[in-house]
Amino acid sequence: MSDIGVLSAHLLASFQKELFTRLAEAGHEHLRPRHGAIMAYLAAGGTRASELSERSGQHKQVVGTLIDELERLGYVTRQPDPADRRAKLVVPTELGRDQMAQAKRIIADIEARLARQVGSDRFASFKAVFAEITTRS
Repeated sequence: MSDIGVLSAHLLASFQKELFTRLAEAGHEHLRPRHGAIMAYLAAGGTRASELSERSGQHKQVVGTLIDELERLGYVTRQPDPADRRAKLVVPTELGRDQMAQAKRIIADIEARLARQVGSDRFASFKAVFAEITTRS
């Protein structure tokens, strides 16, 4: 049996392939897996870039570049943070909110299929253990 790194890489690769293929079919063909570092952690009301960096584990410069790309693609805008006018929030546009809704639906489909494949109790246990060992301290 492969080690946890190899198994995790295979799971991520197949998950991303299905997710981004189905997102493309739903009209989001310009998104790439790297954009998940922003879109997966973005709150509907907006999120500061520093929070996106922390949540995704990506360097602030990488996050800035990804935000620039997503802004050019029409998925996010930068707006003043009402709590601190010096700070900016990254806010999803209508297109971004659609992508977020589509991704949520597709991910639920993928997880439901995996639960049917191995049994719902085993899948729930796997997901709980996986979450526990991947939680950052």
